[in-house]
Amino acid sequence: ATVSEPAQKCCTENIQPFLTSILEELMGPVSSGFTEVRSLFDKEVNEIIQDFRKTNDTTKLKENVDQFMNLPFNSVKMEPCYLKVNLLQELLQDLKSRFKVYHIDFVIQRTQNFMQELMENAVYTFEQLFSPSRQADSAKVATTIEKVKLRVLK
Repeated sequence: ATVSEPAQKCCTENIQPFLTSILEELMGPVSSGFTEVRSLFDKEVNEIIQDFRKTNDTTKLKENVDQFMNLPFNSVKMEPCYLKVNLLQELLQDLKSRFKVYHIDFVIQRTQNFMQELMENAVYTFEQLFSPSRQADSAKVATTIEKVKLRVLK
């Protein structure tokens, strides 16, 4: 009871007015990181489609899809996504001094983990939706892949 009122006043005067702007600042790098995940997924599926259209080889298609399933664990390909979130390091430094925000690395790491998790979910969903169509007529496979990609991106 003794601490409640001063704590409430402190939050109302010193923190609450800044919350919206802080959230907006933090969401810039986070949003751009997740947008990069989406772009990477799109690019990789487009490469599978283009390769299949060139070769029309279902064995190669299976190899490409199997390789695609490892995308979330491919640190080289995921790196551009992670780098977008590293901008949080600078933004959080300012918050650290103003609001005593600690564990900046943890915030960045957790965000990157969520990005990897999102990619895992996307490639898994892609595989689940595409798998039944894998044996379909080869003329329809590229169109099916495109439809599945669009469905996952929704």
